[in-house]
Amino acid sequence: MNDADADRYRIAARMERLPVSRWHHMMRLVVGSTNFSDAFDALTIAYVLPALIPMWHLVPSQIGALISIGYLGQVVGGLASGWLADRYGRVPVMVGNIILFSLMSFACILAFGYWSLFAMRFVQGIGLGGEVPIANTYVSEFAKAKGRGRFVLLQQIMFPIGLTTVGLVGIFVVPILGWQWMFVFGGLPVLLALPLIRMLPESPRWLVGRGRDEDADRVMSRIEAIVTRKGAVTLPPMPVGVPPAVAAIGRFRDLFSPFYLKRTLSLWVLWFCTYGITYAMTGWLPSIMRTVYHLPVSQSNLYGFVLNIVGLFVLIIAAFTIDRIGRKVAFAGGFLLAALPLLWVTFAPAMSALELAICATLAFGLMGMIPGSLGMYTAENYPNHLRALGNGATSVSQRLSSVVSPFLVGLILPAYGVGGVYAMFAGFAIIGGITCALFSIETAGKTLEELSPTQAAPA
Repeated sequence: MNDADADRYRIAARMERLPVSRWHHMMRLVVGSTNFSDAFDALTIAYVLPALIPMWHLVPSQIGALISIGYLGQVVGGLASGWLADRYGRVPVMVGNIILFSLMSFACILAFGYWSLFAMRFVQGIGLGGEVPIANTYVSEFAKAKGRGRFVLLQQIMFPIGLTTVGLVGIFVVPILGWQWMFVFGGLPVLLALPLIRMLPESPRWLVGRGRDEDADRVMSRIEAIVTRKGAVTLPPMPVGVPPAVAAIGRFRDLFSPFYLKRTLSLWVLWFCTYGITYAMTGWLPSIMRTVYHLPVSQSNLYGFVLNIVGLFVLIIAAFTIDRIGRKVAFAGGFLLAALPLLWVTFAPAMSALELAICATLAFGLMGMIPGSLGMYTAENYPNHLRALGNGATSVSQRLSSVVSPFLVGLILPAYGVGGVYAMFAGFAIIGGITCALFSIETAGKTLEELSPTQAAPA
């Protein structure tokens, strides 16, 4: 297939000329609500554990394993969903994932002991791990080159809002109503699946990538009719010089082709380092406050809530600045600056609970642009036929670090204390910052097709 045959309905150019409209806002709200639900369910365990630790007589290694097992399920879900979404579409995979993790949240209510909750969290993790990468891919494929960072991040803000909400709910619900009610609230998003099916069209870029040009044209024509109010509003002129989309079939080995090898490996390092810090820090902070500093459940959960509030505000700032400052500066600078308070904890052995919370919150804030922006950045690094697969594969790195890091905290904490734990976090931050500075590409201001200009393999 040559470029003259590819994208014969000029889907990429039509998406570039389409002004951001009410339709786009509604689409991002629907997809963002799934990110909210994913975040809520993923971090529920952090606010349930302070109640379960004395009830089930859990030791640090068991705490770390219970945090990690959900992320191990997310490894499976991330890779499987990326493969499925590149073959069968973004929307059905998103819907299937949200149904799975919501139903399993209700199932966790019935957990009668450590091992039953352990198994249920693994299955729930499969749905959680597959939803966010595909949601990020889907929204990125509707974004224009100019202002894509803001467009995507305003949707992804729903993820830290979910993290913040679960902290707020955990402060009041667990001590008053009991830990099971956290999973009740986490299961409610299953109701979102039906409006998802009715409201979201399939990604036109994905349709072109699968050779379904007529379907892509129908979707674009429907969106254009909504945006122009059936012709009442005139669209801007068709932009020139937009590279065409090419129909192709993505294969896992293509992620390691000469053009994409450095991108793939550096992205894996960035994801591993980011979530080796953030998920382990947020997942463990309430339990550290409970077990090391012997604070009450409500106060322990409050520190975790503050951490996520800071992350939310930093991501809001990122949405309005990352297109100007660029991805590389935001990521490399965030990592290396966050290493400073993490190293301070490492070499301050007599730190109080409040001092630890301040340093953790400062580090979380300094690198706060990274967790919410990495999904968007990953989607920018791959072409249409590899985008969901690449996002799913990098999410495997994220989930592996989310398995390994909390488990390592459970081993390091009894042997080396809080300082040893934060030394590990500092190491992740330094490695991530150096990797980004040396190997990552800048993607701001370029179309998705321009960022991946190599000729794709024919479908």
